[in-house]
This record gives sequence, structure tokens and C-alpha cells, in this order.
Amino acid sequence: MTTKEYGDKNAPVVMLLHGGGLAWWNYRDAAEVLKGRYRVVIPALDGHADSDRPFTSIEDNAAGIIGYIDENFGGRVSFIGGLSLGGQVLLEMLSQRGNICGTAFVESASVVPSKLMAAMLPPSVWASYGLIKKQWFARAQFKSLKIKAELYDDYYRDSCLISKKDMTAFLTANQLYSLKESLGGTSARVHIFCGSKETSQIKRSAELIHSAVNGSSFKVIDGAYHGQFSVNSGKEYAKEVQDALVKDQAQA
Repeated sequence: MTTKEYGDKNAPVVMLLHGGGLAWWNYRDAAEVLKGRYRVVIPALDGHADSDRPFTSIEDNAAGIIGYIDENFGGRVSFIGGLSLGGQVLLEMLSQRGNICGTAFVESASVVPSKLMAAMLPPSVWASYGLIKKQWFARAQFKSLKIKAELYDDYYRDSCLISKKDMTAFLTANQLYSLKESLGGTSARVHIFCGSKETSQIKRSAELIHSAVNGSSFKVIDGAYHGQFSVNSGKEYAKEVQDALVKDQAQA
């Protein structure tokens, strides 16, 4: 597993799982703030730029990161945050190992499966994949994500590094993921976020996650579209992380 790291290697570990089709720069602004107090670790999700493994499933990706935590951090870290696909991987990690972290931020993660969308994705990706390296197409795709303009070069570079097979696999898995019953047994303090301008699928998913995890919190980010909290407002995201860690550790 490959990672991007910030901060003191002896500090408490904050792990951040980027969104599908993105990379470590998803959390660059947040990491720059958090590195003063924490060791920030951003794994490359399977099948993405800089990853050393193809994408097979959300379950496999979660198990791989748990194995990495076992090997490098004694089986547990202070915090894990995840956006969208990364949020699904985080939910799966909490389902497989309920005490993998003390505090978790789940942002814009879908747990309402759509078999129709999943069926439509493979032919759509295969038809459009050849356009990914075209600047005009990449800019249109980037604009639809509604993330800040200065990330375009990072987005374009790393999108071009994702294979057709991996892109099809993780986009399809994203549309099919559903909650595991075992999630309810997690000991982590789980905080759920979604934007007020997200799709009904994401809003409903946030409500379902909140209901499934006793004691979890749920916050709607006013005016935000999908992923804008951590990507576009990294400093505010980092403050939420720091505040939650202080509060959760005081209550532990």
C-alpha cells in the first residue's frame, strides 16, 4: 500500500481516505493544518493513481487498510475520515473491525444501492474512457465536480493514471454498496456529514448511517455539493477534526 504522509511520525495518527477518482490532494489543505499536531496518513485507494493494487471491491480495500494499520500502527489509529468511496471503505472498515479508530468522519458516502446505475456504468465508462485524456472533456468532468479550480492539474494528471478496468470497478462498487449489520457494533465515535445540495441518495444514506450507529452525530453542510467540505474547505474540515478529537477523547 502506498501513502502520502504529513507531520511527526511519533504523533497520534489521523488517516484520510480520498474520494473515488481523486487522490491524496483531496485532503491537502486539511493535512497542512493537521500536521502540526498529528501524523496524517493518506493511503492511495486501490485502483487509483499511485496505488500498487488494482481495485477489486470495497470490502477488499477495507481489509487491506486494516492490515496496513495492524502492521504499522498496532491495530488502531486515533482518527479515520473518508469521502464518498473513501467513506464507504471507512464504513466497511468499521464493520470489519469496530475498534479500528477512536473517531471517524463519514462524508457523503452512499449506502443506498442503485442496481440501475450500476448496470449503466460499465458501458458508459467504456464509451467515454478514451476521452479522459482530452483536456476539453477533462475540464467538463472537473467542472461537474464543483471543486476548486486550482485542483484541476492534480485531477487531470491522476485521472489519466486510472485504468479503464479499475475505473469501471470502483464506480460500479460505489453504486452497489450497502450497510453491514455489524457496523452497529463499532466503538468509534462516528460523525456523519453531507452537503445541503447533495443528491437524495446521499442525504438518505447519511440518515441511514446515523440511524445504524448509536451515538453518532449528523451535520449538514449548508450550501455544499458532493465532497466540497473536505476538498474545498480543508481548513474548516481540519478544525472539525481537531474539535471532535478533543471532545471525543475527553469523553472516552
